[in-house]
Amino acid sequence: MSGTVTSNVFKASGVIAATPGGLDWSSAVITGSTLSAETGRGYFINTTSNICTVTLPASPEIGDQIVFADYARTWATNNVIIDSNGNNFQGESDLYTVDYSTAGQSLNIVYSDATKGWLPVSDDAVADVPVAPPTQRAIFAFGSVNGGARTGISNLVNSSGVVQSDVSAVGTASEARMAATYGGDKAIFAFGNGSGSAIVSFSNLVNNSGVIANDTTGVGLARGLLAGTEYGGDKALAAFGNASDDDGGQTSISNKISNSGVVASNTTGVGQARAYLAGVRYGVGKGIFGFGNATGVGITGITNLVSDTGTVASNTSAVGTACEYVGAAAYGGDKGVFGFGRTASGRTAKTNKVSNTGVVASDTSGVGTVRQYVAGTNYGGDKGIFGFGNTADGITNGTGITNLVNTSGVVASDTAAVGTARWYTAGAGYSFSA
Repeated sequence: MSGTVTSNVFKASGVIAATPGGLDWSSAVITGSTLSAETGRGYFINTTSNICTVTLPASPEIGDQIVFADYARTWATNNVIIDSNGNNFQGESDLYTVDYSTAGQSLNIVYSDATKGWLPVSDDAVADVPVAPPTQRAIFAFGSVNGGARTGISNLVNSSGVVQSDVSAVGTASEARMAATYGGDKAIFAFGNGSGSAIVSFSNLVNNSGVIANDTTGVGLARGLLAGTEYGGDKALAAFGNASDDDGGQTSISNKISNSGVVASNTTGVGQARAYLAGVRYGVGKGIFGFGNATGVGITGITNLVSDTGTVASNTSAVGTACEYVGAAAYGGDKGVFGFGRTASGRTAKTNKVSNTGVVASDTSGVGTVRQYVAGTNYGGDKGIFGFGNTADGITNGTGITNLVNTSGVVASDTAAVGTARWYTAGAGYSFSA
């Protein structure tokens, strides 16, 4: 039989048009790192060798449909990233990253309207929630100045990693606080050591312009010398710390912080109770706490992973030299690095990278002034910065020097101090705008 067959119900030969109302799966298996998807199509995507970034149509119409399928069950190794090309995806703007990372996954999306944009109507994913883009700016705040007085001054960091001069204190002067990004583009400082021997649980929110708010009444166990990390793309977690102003009362409890900056009550602790540790995000929506000092154990290098739902895992054995008074910063978009602090041999500038699967690497030799009580944070989307700290014993050896971290996790030499020298400060990223 010759001619053009429009439906081909009986599988006859000829030039076959797409079945009305159906999807066209005629494309070859996609193996490249990019795909410009078309509506009304289905795609088998093979990510055996690389991540694939899928760009959706720029001008979709209501009811447009596209389906993607994991050809080789490798999306868990090399993800499929959706670029919504100026349109919303599940109600979030194109600034957000949508990362599909489940082996054997299939994804069926339909365009709804300008408000919600593309919506998954069926998928087998556990990681399909849009994740906020990395923040562009950072803030260091609070700490103890030379002479030992606690402070609330802050220093903003622009998207090029340049530290700004002091901003007058807002909120109660305090030190040894946790800090983390929440809500995608805002930050929070919480808990810490207040005046005298007071341990506090209040928090101070930072808006996406870098302005610190007054104290918010605390929820959860008051404690200092704890750490914080992002998780779930838009939330934060405060965990561990001391429940007294010295080395007593160490705990492993945690407190979740919502994407509107509300601190939740205590979650029962998991992992080694300790203080003088640090936390940082890694991968997609996950975090890690590492290092510190535990009563009866001493300086340690153990770590605890945090899931994308904010659950703290049990201890992971130490890798690298045990260290306390350490800082941590995110870099490369999905990795982290612990740096500086004090080992059993004294102050150090060594670092330990964290992969995008949460694996801590062995020591990298230090660059920059050795110091402890240092703070770290991400900036500029995919870079990090360490700042401030104490270069020697005593209350007159604080510093304001900083060290930038590039997109490969390499720590640069010292940048001269800007702002008041201090230690026990904390840092976090904020703002989607450069």
